[in-house]
Amino acid sequence: MRAAVVTAFGGPEAVEVVETEVPEPGAGQVRIKVAAAALNPVDAAVRSGVFGGAGERLGLGWDVAGTVDAVGAGAVWHVGDEVVALSHGAVKPLGAHAEYVVVPADAVAGAPATADAVHAATLPLNALTAAQALDLLGLERGQSLLVTGAAGAVGGFAVQLAVRAGLVVTALAREEDEELVRSLGAARFTSGAVEPGGVDGVLDAAVLGEAALGSVRDGGAYVGVIPQAAPSPVRGVRTTAVEVSADGARLAELVRLADEGMLTLRVAETYALDDAAKAHARLAEGGVRGRLVLIP
Repeated sequence: MRAAVVTAFGGPEAVEVVETEVPEPGAGQVRIKVAAAALNPVDAAVRSGVFGGAGERLGLGWDVAGTVDAVGAGAVWHVGDEVVALSHGAVKPLGAHAEYVVVPADAVAGAPATADAVHAATLPLNALTAAQALDLLGLERGQSLLVTGAAGAVGGFAVQLAVRAGLVVTALAREEDEELVRSLGAARFTSGAVEPGGVDGVLDAAVLGEAALGSVRDGGAYVGVIPQAAPSPVRGVRTTAVEVSADGARLAELVRLADEGMLTLRVAETYALDDAAKAHARLAEGGVRGRLVLIP
């Protein structure tokens, strides 16, 4: 099969599409024939060596939508099931940017009934990250939340999930994205500074760090999206960062919300798997709204 990998760290040109053996599922695992797989900033981080693994072949891709085509012992899925899944892990020999990927059975959820595979592939990593970040914030209905990077993939899902949870959301994004983030349910919009101490919590999808922390009231909460990179606590503000975990049951809930129209699946562009390096180059240019999606 073909798979996108890196064998030496670098820019988009470091991405190679190689021929490799089709992986076999072990006990409690399933193999998915990939129909579509989203490209995320974490893939660029793997490519550039942020997570280490020098001298190894590193597979790329965390998000997958496709069809179960083999199951290991004890797996509850069946050949032919249409699914989505999170292929978790930064340092792995093969990822979802391939013709086939093996994942734990409990990382899998049934695919959305209302979306094609390309759109479905944008859901797992970013929606799980948003949901798990909101869990860490622990805000209650009626409290206020600032979402930075609200027009991005994680930020957009965070806005919609927070509104559904009854939070009053201020969206921080570029001026040209105001209509988009308001359509996602944000009650307030800003493209610049936020009143110091003006919100109960912040989900810092734009990785602004201390600048975002300053918007939180004394005793509030800050959650970032890069593990071990949260700013130090000040003024009694609790600070942490989400480290996304695979969770098929939670992913199934998010699929349901997508099917009910409560989560918006956004695709910016599609690329053939063989053009994975071109997709990385486009991601590096910035300004992508929605996800770039690879199709084997």
